[in-house]
Amino acid sequence: MLDTEPDISDRFFSDFDFSNGAVAAVSGGSDSTALLFLLKHHLDRTLPAAKLLAVTIDHDLRPGSAAEAQTVASVCAEHGIAHRTLVWSGRKPTTGLAAAAREARYRLLAEAAEAEGIRVVVTGHTADDQAETVLMRQVRAEGTRDERASEEEPSEGGRGLAGMAPATLYDWRVWIARPLLGTRRAALRGMLKRRGIGWIEDPTNIDQRFERPRMRVSLAGDDGETRFAQAIAKAGQAAAEREDLGRRAAALIGAFAGSPAPGLIRLDRAFAHGEDSEAAVCALRILLATVGGVSFLVDQARCRALFERLRSGALCATLSRTVVDARRTGLFLHREARNLPAGVPAEDQALWDGRRRITLSDRSVGLVIAPAGPAGAKRFVPEGGVPASVLRRALAAEPALWRGAERLDFAGGGDAPQPMASVPVVSPFARFLPSFDLLVAAAVAALIGAPPLPPLPFRGHDRGGAWAKA
Repeated sequence: MLDTEPDISDRFFSDFDFSNGAVAAVSGGSDSTALLFLLKHHLDRTLPAAKLLAVTIDHDLRPGSAAEAQTVASVCAEHGIAHRTLVWSGRKPTTGLAAAAREARYRLLAEAAEAEGIRVVVTGHTADDQAETVLMRQVRAEGTRDERASEEEPSEGGRGLAGMAPATLYDWRVWIARPLLGTRRAALRGMLKRRGIGWIEDPTNIDQRFERPRMRVSLAGDDGETRFAQAIAKAGQAAAEREDLGRRAAALIGAFAGSPAPGLIRLDRAFAHGEDSEAAVCALRILLATVGGVSFLVDQARCRALFERLRSGALCATLSRTVVDARRTGLFLHREARNLPAGVPAEDQALWDGRRRITLSDRSVGLVIAPAGPAGAKRFVPEGGVPASVLRRALAAEPALWRGAERLDFAGGGDAPQPMASVPVVSPFARFLPSFDLLVAAAVAALIGAPPLPPLPFRGHDRGGAWAKA
């Protein structure tokens, strides 16, 4: 049930672990302002020593944005709340501005949190935002528009209709949490008015050139409440289905998938012949994106067609930059040889080919990072039914350091620090991991040797808890 008359209480944050503090994203609008004061009240009562930092992101897109950020800073100073304004500086893209601004916003918020040793950022997204998001994604799913979704992922049918997740892991390191997703905007504004707290009205919220304001106006019409209730119900159902599908896909990955060498995944033939084909297609979509280093999942219909071909016998196909080589000894997935990155000067913490996080030592100065090439597989001996040709192709696409035409072999032995470490990432979730997909993301991370997920910022994660209000 949605909260319709919130007061300053602990019910929004009772499941949180704020022992390391919290960053509140505050634009100065009603939703984020209400979030800030609710959170401050909660921490003052329950954890007075916890650090609370309000952060305002100035996107530098409107003449009045700096003054608005200063207003937020003044309000925070008046109430003894630490505040920081971070500016998205530099040139702005001419296309995809909303997506770029969102990426910059989350990046700056995550950097602010890490600088303070805080592992959770909270935002003021409400049930109204959720309904708008679901309805916009429904329009896209029906084919009337083809663009990125308004939040962290593109619209793609049932997955997108789950709406915004209660929490999203950004860059595999900082949680972005939305504790007010079950609360109406009008209720938050009523609370602020009763306490004499003002807020800033962002002019872009009523600018009909943008999709969300248009949807907001449509929800204010005669049938708005009915459409709102339907959208929220749809989000709850889609979220439950998405979580369940992810759980089943994770179980299949755990049962049938292995990684015999870097960049190579082997699936037992039985993977393609189980009863739960829906979960198998879900798992395959995520594995294809991970092996190929692709941010978004391949089209479900195309993956379903490939899966049906896998059931019929041997084949070799390419989808999502990934070669799928079905043989008697298993189904092998590895990065295709086309369009691999060209050699570039080695750079620390670079995301290479969308699938490897590179860490360098001082010994890598002046070196180049490029695919290992055919010689990269020489030190690996095929085993466990892995064809030598498959192994060679997989390892040839892995990153290596080069000095001119010489590939450096730093695979092991001795105590000397290695010049490069290459850590796998779960590509479709490397930047944004919605909490709906935690189990399947964790299963893929364990499979490929990616770092484990950081702990959730709240106690428990079930659909009956406070994180499932919407």
